[in-house]
Amino acid sequence: MLLKKAYAGLPKTVGKKEANQPMEREWTSAIFKEPVQGAVWVGKTGLTGDGQYDQKNHGGPEKAVFAYSSEHYTYWQNEHNITDISIGGMGENFILEHVKEDSISIGDTFQIGEAVVQVSQPRQPCWKPARRFKTKTLALLLQNTGRTGWYFRVLKEGLVEEGQTFTLLERPCPHWTIQKCNEILHGQQDFEKMRELAACEFLAPGMRETLQQRVEKRETPDIRNRVFGPND
Repeated sequence: MLLKKAYAGLPKTVGKKEANQPMEREWTSAIFKEPVQGAVWVGKTGLTGDGQYDQKNHGGPEKAVFAYSSEHYTYWQNEHNITDISIGGMGENFILEHVKEDSISIGDTFQIGEAVVQVSQPRQPCWKPARRFKTKTLALLLQNTGRTGWYFRVLKEGLVEEGQTFTLLERPCPHWTIQKCNEILHGQQDFEKMRELAACEFLAPGMRETLQQRVEKRETPDIRNRVFGPND
């Protein structure tokens, strides 16, 4: 697994306040990240120079670094004709080569440069990539195809630089791949599988709590606000 590029960026506002079409209206996000030049410090809550606008749903120690596979961009370009999408477009901090959601698991721990990072959870796609690329159903496509990306927590802070490889230090839960987690989160309501996943000590506490609540209430979550938001 190779770090092809690192990205960071702070929130900015784009669009027009009075636009008639929802996709054209003003909005603020930190999805617009830029390539980092040289080595970058990876701290407990993210990369130097990086930030989040919606801090309720993004950022924090369990979502310190968002990683995405470079191979997915060819899929979005060719299969869904999103011609203006390219690496960095999903708001990732790490764009990775030689890895996808079916080959990385919750709790996987890696040395990368001076830092040590651990997979904490899949990304639950929201409406912002859809707004950026004017594709209303993009969040649904992300979760339904399993091309979500994932988050790392940072166990040891340090400098990281593009071109470095990830050295696997520990794999405590090989069966809980990001792909499997996505199937449980977004597929058919299998409450027993949700209970099993919620018991995984390496899964981010917030996601464990969400799964536990779904099991207890036996409810199907309403995802419309997350996946469509103000785009609808």
